[in-house]
Amino acid sequence: MNTSFLSRTPFNLDARAISWVETTYRALSLEEKVGQLFNFLSRGTDPDELERLARLRPGGMTRYFGSDGEAERARIAEAQRAVPVPLLVSADLEGSRMSLPFGTQVPNPLALAAIDDLDVTSEVSRIIAEEAAFIGVNWSFAPVIDINRAFRSSIVATRSFGSDLDTIHRHALTHLEVLQKHGIAATAKHWPGEGYDDRDQHLVTTINPLPMEEWDATFGRLYRAAIEAGVLSIMSAHIALPAFVRSQLPDPGVEAFRPASISKLLNIELLRGRLGFNGLIVSDASEMAGLTSWCRMRAAKSQIIANGCDMILFSRAPEEDMAEVGQAVENGSLPVERLEDAVLRVLALKASLGLHDATRPRPAGAMARASDKAVADAALRRAPTLVKDTIGLLPINPQSHRRVLVISGGIVSPLHGTPGEFKLPAMLTAEGFEVTVHQQQPLVDPTDFDLVLYLLGEETLLTRGRIFLDWAKLGADFVGAMRRYWHDIPTAIISFGYPYYLYDAPRAPVYINAYSTLDEMQAAVVDLLRGRSPWNRSSPVDPYCGLEDARY
Repeated sequence: MNTSFLSRTPFNLDARAISWVETTYRALSLEEKVGQLFNFLSRGTDPDELERLARLRPGGMTRYFGSDGEAERARIAEAQRAVPVPLLVSADLEGSRMSLPFGTQVPNPLALAAIDDLDVTSEVSRIIAEEAAFIGVNWSFAPVIDINRAFRSSIVATRSFGSDLDTIHRHALTHLEVLQKHGIAATAKHWPGEGYDDRDQHLVTTINPLPMEEWDATFGRLYRAAIEAGVLSIMSAHIALPAFVRSQLPDPGVEAFRPASISKLLNIELLRGRLGFNGLIVSDASEMAGLTSWCRMRAAKSQIIANGCDMILFSRAPEEDMAEVGQAVENGSLPVERLEDAVLRVLALKASLGLHDATRPRPAGAMARASDKAVADAALRRAPTLVKDTIGLLPINPQSHRRVLVISGGIVSPLHGTPGEFKLPAMLTAEGFEVTVHQQQPLVDPTDFDLVLYLLGEETLLTRGRIFLDWAKLGADFVGAMRRYWHDIPTAIISFGYPYYLYDAPRAPVYINAYSTLDEMQAAVVDLLRGRSPWNRSSPVDPYCGLEDARY
């Protein structure tokens, strides 16, 4: 058993922790070793979940949280008591609608990039870490270090720190370091780098098209920096890097497009060998079509481990999937040495977080402290960006703009059911405006309104191929799709998420990017519309999408 890597960065285990890893590994049966490779999805209050955890003994679980923080804290504690080897408990702690629902609502990465203040990013990261640790989360699938270059990408969108490499570098490393300082393992993702393909890994294997020299200067730089900073884990995604494969194989054919999650060349040769990463490699969700369009869902599980990942994210049929991985070990398609290395790294991550120490006290603290909410609200008010106001509309007031027509399809999220309603119209009403809300563009008499506001609420959308300003949906019919008001009524488009709608409305006279659909962000925008605070004029991406006419 080779355990020489355990004392090296990023695990940095002492003799006692190494002994725990070695002793625990030797005590595991083959089935239990296979179990350590799996990270289950956990949601709700499934009464069979605790029994399933006790029986299958996975290495970890990713929790989708309900609204009751104390109940979630108790649920995670119950899950830990159900298993003999402590669980890695993970979550996508990315801010905005991915904030803990019972915790402080904080900005997402793109909003933090717009603010571009490392003290703010550090404080937001601290809030995320302390609240997560308090309920029992010990592993975050963040920071996202993708580069927001393909503006049509619905999967990168608001999850990245923008398109500027230096900005991503500064803020991602700050987030990483603060998380790990507070006992939360950070995860740099999505290896080998997303953002130049405008498609979604949930639907298709995406391609990183960069030649290796350019990849090395961009994504290579970011991953090296994360590794040097001691990041404990990296998520290997369903993204191909053809340039590297072609540099290794004379005529790779379709192999050039193999997703990283099952690519030995990308995980072992490039990430471990050339970049020197010694931590844990976790796959992205193993049932996304970016992987299952390449190979059978069940066969993918053992391929994930055989090709360099150490943990498999999610399983719809864990008994069958675990049996398949066990069979792969027995028939040699998953080498015993690779199984051993993967399990040891899972245990090493647990030990590096102190999970092997039963006397370690649970983190103290509280959820959604008033002081933290004040910090988050102040940050949210600095994020909204006034991209353009070509008609001198702002600020608005009830005297000049009393009758407001709001057009909005609501707040759209595939993770949260039917579209939610914006609070902003009610906030304007409380300010003395008369607000009329329509989901679709009505045919109006220009004398009936003093202001038109389009409120768009789409942050990053999983499993949706594109985000765009759907004029046909807004217009309800062929004629309505072509209707524009801004020549007769002052009009503003406000995006609480996706920052690229000027591509579909380049002649819109007023355009605002607010990055996040949180109620607190809507309140911040109302304050800014009313002139009570100065607008941010810094964009973390090109909101004009390269279109010169969109600037005017």
